[in-house]
This record gives sequence, C-alpha cells and structure tokens, in this order.
Amino acid sequence: MNEHTPTSGTTPTLGTTSTPRDRGQVAIEYLGFLPLLLLCALLAIQAGLAAYAANQAGTGARAAARSGSMSAFGGCDTQAGKDAMSDWTAKRARIRTSGSGEDVTCTTRVKVPDILPGVNIWTTAERSSTMPRT
Repeated sequence: MNEHTPTSGTTPTLGTTSTPRDRGQVAIEYLGFLPLLLLCALLAIQAGLAAYAANQAGTGARAAARSGSMSAFGGCDTQAGKDAMSDWTAKRARIRTSGSGEDVTCTTRVKVPDILPGVNIWTTAERSSTMPRT
C-alpha cells in the first residue's frame, strides 16, 4: 500500500478536521437548500409569464385601437386585437373601448396564469393604446 493512502478504520491526520461522522453532511445541506432554489426558479418563470402577458396585452391594445380608428363604427376592433395576440393570451384577454369623439382608446387586460398555486403576485396585465380617428 501507498504510504499516503489511509487504511480502513484509521482517522485522518496531518491537520484535517473531518471525522467519520461528517460524511454526507454536504448532501444533507444541499437537500435543505434545494426547495429554496426551486422556489426561486418558479418565481423567475412566473415573472417571465407576467412580462410576456403584458407585452401581448400591449400588442392587442395597439392592434384593436389601430383597426378601430379606421372603421366607421369607431370603437375598438376586438377581433383584430385578439388576432394580433398569441392564442393562449387571446383566450385570456378582455378588450374594452373608451375615449373621446376624436380618439379611440382600447384597453386590453390579460389574466396571467399561476405557476405556484395560491401565490397570486401578478393577477392581470393591462395595457392601453390611443389612436386618432381618421
């Protein structure tokens, strides 16, 4: 045997402080920290979904206001707004009309899906767009 290879049943020497009882300690510490890492990852995914829903709400509001400003009807074109959005956000979207006689203002509200049950940080994303009537 090599003189640097410890034999079974001996304790480490030369300034090392580990004992046989310390084996597996890092694995236990990692298991304790793992739920916190998973929670941070899920919150990051939730924030990404909220940002995407807000982006899609802005797209839908602009498209509805643009199309509505060019129509004789004068209100928001809900179908044009939903067509400009992705499918899953369009199903969760509500578009409403407001504004004066010279402008068309469309507000789109999209419900943000929850990744963590019971944690409703971002419930809806809402964006508005105003276009002049032509």
